[in-house]
Amino acid sequence: MVLENEKDSFLFITDLSVNEENEMRLDKYYKAGGQLQLIDHHQTALPYNDYDWGHVVVKDEEGKLTSATSLLYEYLIEHKFIEPKDAINEFVELIRQYDTWEWEKNMNNKAQRLNALFFLLSIDEFEEIMIQRLQKSDRFNFNDFEEKILDMEDDKIDRYMRRKRRELVQKKIGELYAGVVYAESYHSELGNQLGKDYPHLDYIAILNIGGRRMGFRTIHDHIDVSEVATRFDGGGHAKAAGCSMNDIAFKLFVEETFHLDPLREDARRNRFNLKGESFGALYQNRSDDIFFIYSEDEENWMIQKNEEPLEQKFSNFENAEIFLKRNYQAWLARDEVFVKYLINKVKEQK
Repeated sequence: MVLENEKDSFLFITDLSVNEENEMRLDKYYKAGGQLQLIDHHQTALPYNDYDWGHVVVKDEEGKLTSATSLLYEYLIEHKFIEPKDAINEFVELIRQYDTWEWEKNMNNKAQRLNALFFLLSIDEFEEIMIQRLQKSDRFNFNDFEEKILDMEDDKIDRYMRRKRRELVQKKIGELYAGVVYAESYHSELGNQLGKDYPHLDYIAILNIGGRRMGFRTIHDHIDVSEVATRFDGGGHAKAAGCSMNDIAFKLFVEETFHLDPLREDARRNRFNLKGESFGALYQNRSDDIFFIYSEDEENWMIQKNEEPLEQKFSNFENAEIFLKRNYQAWLARDEVFVKYLINKVKEQK
């Protein structure tokens, strides 16, 4: 192991937490004259800043989220190990945006495609290509062949997303509502898309049974999935975290969800039954219940279940829909169901 070798080597540890035993060994190594630098950007790694060899920054001075790549790049520039260059600057920024999920907010698909390319190539091939490109080019871009295979990969991801949307189940775990899905690929893209498709869920739990790992993703600013992961001896970012699947996690996310029916998707091509209309929007569930969300007045939204009003009142449509989906697992009905419902209402009033 490096800690037992000569002290001439400079040991960098980036984006990797160490257990308590190795933490003590690293400190002993450093105090004995070893050259060591730990660089991280996770909230859960902040205690490493108590050591001279630890450098953990979650946000930079401008308030931007950091990544291990961006922090290492800054370190190498500051200590004159590397000269800054526009192509490298852009490459590092793409990695930072993908790692912090800013790419989705900024609609920077180039960051997502760089990550996809990394998994399409072997590590050695990716490393060789990128080093040559960053050395020779003033700007960072993909070549024509890479663009073609990335277009093919985008189509593959779209098909994968459609299949996984039909497999998502809902489970309340603690005080939060989780969407649980089994997947071995495209965790970031899947977590992001499912979070947008089902915003009433606090986070998406992605289970890799073969790897005995779990990933957590959220699109919500008020949810910190690193806190969820910590419950299962994991960690990560506020919006992306992970852990090993221990016995407690297996019971909660596998055993207690295996019998559940998948969520049904909202109708996507409606022209009449639309969300947020003050007149009302129609929903249904697997128990053949019919729900109607409507505006009673400017300040109150109501829900009818089988034409009987629920006692709860809501300040806006979004809160009413969240309550409905969490408690009744209902979905937005298609136009034909909505039109049939209205026709029956008219007949009843005659």
